[in-house]
Amino acid sequence: METYGRILLIAMPIFLLLVLFEKWYGWRKGKDTVRNMDMIASLSSGITNVTKDVLGLSIAIISYGWLVQHLAIFKVPDGWLTYLIAFIALDLAGYWVHRIAHEYNFFWNNHIIHHSSEEFNLACALRQSISSIVKLFTIFLLPAAVFGVPEKVITIVAPLHLFAQFWYHTQHINKMGWLEKIIVTPSHHRVHHALNPQYLDKNYGQIFIFWDKLFGTYQEELESVPPVYGITRPVHTWNPIKINFMHLWLLIQDAWRTQDLKDKFRIWLMPTGWRPKDVEEKYPVYKIEDPYHFEKYNPVVSKELQWWSWFQILLCLLFISYLFGYIAQIGSPGIFIYGLFIFLMVYAFTELMDNNRDAIYWEIIKNLMGLVLLYKQGDWFGAGALSPLIPILIALYFIGSTFVVFYFVRQPKTSLTP
Repeated sequence: METYGRILLIAMPIFLLLVLFEKWYGWRKGKDTVRNMDMIASLSSGITNVTKDVLGLSIAIISYGWLVQHLAIFKVPDGWLTYLIAFIALDLAGYWVHRIAHEYNFFWNNHIIHHSSEEFNLACALRQSISSIVKLFTIFLLPAAVFGVPEKVITIVAPLHLFAQFWYHTQHINKMGWLEKIIVTPSHHRVHHALNPQYLDKNYGQIFIFWDKLFGTYQEELESVPPVYGITRPVHTWNPIKINFMHLWLLIQDAWRTQDLKDKFRIWLMPTGWRPKDVEEKYPVYKIEDPYHFEKYNPVVSKELQWWSWFQILLCLLFISYLFGYIAQIGSPGIFIYGLFIFLMVYAFTELMDNNRDAIYWEIIKNLMGLVLLYKQGDWFGAGALSPLIPILIALYFIGSTFVVFYFVRQPKTSLTP
């Protein structure tokens, strides 16, 4: 928990700078692939994901440590070979977990957030799940366990394997020659994020592309078929918490509404997108049929609201950085209360980005929670030790932001070029 938090304290500003650099680079080259509100939504999704992960809000059915203890038949020597085996094992496991997430209804809910952006850029790489509470697929690390790769090696290699998947979420790098045959490149991953029929459910590899070629899921990016990004059932919201559970909610509704008893049970493990026939006819869901003719989600907001949204996301990053930096001092249950505050903050400002009038209620709940915490603690989780001004400034923010959001929800929608 603490170690991962410290790693993220270093990684988060690097990722943010790279995201902003891509925005600047695209603008400079006349090919801006980053819309402001979409970028903020992606950053907010990343915040919720790392908060969940650092707080350990997930349960593994089978731990990797248990697998090693009971199934290891070899013991690899210490050194680079151990880490290489661990990396390859993680990548093979990642391929199958990724593929299952795409191909089965229930597991798609854990992955929908990552594909929800209708753009393809570094920011969308940060759209990661908070709905994967139960980890089922540790079993795919069986090869590493059989070779006796220590649990501590997996713990070190796993974040590196995850961070190495960031760079290829971009449209600014073309095909990369002979590397296209070995590693996942931006070209491969553009295919994976596309909703074109030719590209759907292809290129599941995370670091190595040869898994897709081995298991029959490889597709080259075609010059004649420019990728169109997003999902065939668009989410129509910037709110990452809503996106994380909307597919699950649809499955629950469909299972309840169908009259066929068999469909109530089989819907969960049917191919992604499958719905009972009676429900599909009575409760149709919009689906993009033509990838080249649909309107991207782009609610009309003012420039002032865009600037306010940037202020909110940057402040949220400061709040979460303090949590990660002082997680041991804050302790339990304080860290979980703090995590709830972060989730409320993200929910409130992304509701406002969606032009939802109920954003004011979420903002009031968040700010009242913050003021109560300040009053009860006489501080903000010990931040007053850094400067006595910090609790005062935080209190002023809670009060002031309520009035600012009230102002925005009272305003008529205005035209804006994103």
